[in-house]
Amino acid sequence: MTQTTSRLFDEVAKLMTDAAGAAHGARKEVETALRAQAERVLNEFDVVKRDEFEAVQAMAQKAREENERLEARISELEALLVEAATDSVSASTPRPIRHDKPKPSY
Repeated sequence: MTQTTSRLFDEVAKLMTDAAGAAHGARKEVETALRAQAERVLNEFDVVKRDEFEAVQAMAQKAREENERLEARISELEALLVEAATDSVSASTPRPIRHDKPKPSY
């Protein structure tokens, strides 16, 4: 009788192992199907992928930094222009202003 009980336990253990393996395989299949469905839905909504988003974000940051650098350079040049104009006005005699030329609009 011990041999039959031992054999019964071996069969039950084998059945449980097979069931666990089948459950694991089913889980993998469900995960794969869900992932494919999620990708399909995201593609329909035109959702941006992370790497594309990060690339555009880096480009925007670079453009912001360049813009700040150019603004600082423009400020420097404007200051030099005002300084040069002030120096030339104080060094020369005043000239009459001509009103016949239209002012450029920027």
